[in-house]
Amino acid sequence: MLGGVNDKFKDECGVFGIYLNNPVSSTDAVKAVFYGLYALQHRGQESAGIAVSDGHRIRLRKDMGLVSDVINMEHLESLTGHIAIGHVRYSTTGESAVVNSQPMAFHYLKGMLALAHNGNLANTVGLRKRLATYGSVFQTTTDSELVANLLARYSQDKMEDALAKCMIDMKGAYALVIMTEKSLVGVRDPMGIRPLCLGSLDGGYVLVSESAALDVVGAEFVRDIKPGEIVVVDQEGIRFIQAVRSPGNAHCVFEYIYFARPDSTIDGLSVYRARYEMGRQLARECGIDADLVISVPDSGTAAALGYARESGLPFEEGLMKNRYIGRTFIQPTQERRELGVRLKLNAVSEVVRGKRVIMVDDSIVRGTTSRNLVKMLRDAGAVEVHMVVASPPTKFPCYYGIDTSRREELIANTMDISGIRDFLEADSLHYISMEGMFAALGHKEDFFCTACFSGVYPVEIES
Repeated sequence: MLGGVNDKFKDECGVFGIYLNNPVSSTDAVKAVFYGLYALQHRGQESAGIAVSDGHRIRLRKDMGLVSDVINMEHLESLTGHIAIGHVRYSTTGESAVVNSQPMAFHYLKGMLALAHNGNLANTVGLRKRLATYGSVFQTTTDSELVANLLARYSQDKMEDALAKCMIDMKGAYALVIMTEKSLVGVRDPMGIRPLCLGSLDGGYVLVSESAALDVVGAEFVRDIKPGEIVVVDQEGIRFIQAVRSPGNAHCVFEYIYFARPDSTIDGLSVYRARYEMGRQLARECGIDADLVISVPDSGTAAALGYARESGLPFEEGLMKNRYIGRTFIQPTQERRELGVRLKLNAVSEVVRGKRVIMVDDSIVRGTTSRNLVKMLRDAGAVEVHMVVASPPTKFPCYYGIDTSRREELIANTMDISGIRDFLEADSLHYISMEGMFAALGHKEDFFCTACFSGVYPVEIES
């Protein structure tokens, strides 16, 4: 069944870590993580947490809910220390439960460590079986706990050496921030599927999923962590270790299409500029005769602006978004699903009445939300509704840290473009071409992971 008001790939997770050398206050580190997680809230809304070290012990606060639900001022005042990491989660591996929330804290041979993970390992079954054979026990159902168990197995080595061995064992996508009592460590998978970047702040360092979170806390962007690289920050300073040779790039293209904030820059590409240029490319490829361009806010807006600029058509706000509706609204019936769409988005009849409208969205996953929006615009008086999509047809599920539908639920896997158009009841439907997408992004195909469009997975998936 093609259903659900939240007709998008689910966001992944967001990680944030900070090491301060000379904090003015004992709560400076935790407050920076708190505000940084606010900036990353779009990447996960199921649970949130922060772990802090004062150099001697690690304290942890985490629970289900948004950052503002989980952490209050009283918690911040009690979480003192100069090193801290944080996490916002949407469950991709492991059920949605507090036991699976992060950061996860563990005791091991050399003391304590806390870990926060964005991504998905592709060989979890084999790893879990192997570790269980060696005597490991598990308290959660997440692949993140497997990373901690691997670290514990190699704990006789220095942290960076232990992690290098872990990276040989782990297959898949991961951006990790790890904290011991005295150090902050970042790790990025060998193909750079999941993003991780480094910033500097008051003589200290910040590791974060997106550069926009650096801006929020007043940190200066330094660079992206390289694929296969480990970065260690401690009292001796900062050091970088190329632990695993990168076999090639496979940066997640959906970061640029939908997931990341438009004010972020990932691996040298401005997310806003990428979306804007994809909109311009769409206009070159489509050539629709219409009166105005609107977006499905917010992730379709930059592409819609690019489309309007290239086509010479005016951009108008034809759909208004209620930003106080969370992404976890549950719709058990078709009637409630349609109500959910109306609660989140509403057509501006003064803008669309009597007009031929081009509606730009970032992607179509199941199709039901797009269908409801087409109907909403017609009910508001639009005489034509043309749907244009700033990504190619999504035909395959993701196994690298994004919760996608099963393949049979993806509308582009079950219908051709004319069939999807008929299902949406749109006057026309246009997707950007793969070639056009790469041209707009300014990189060749081998820079990105495009498995959700092509079915070509850069890391083998465990069967």
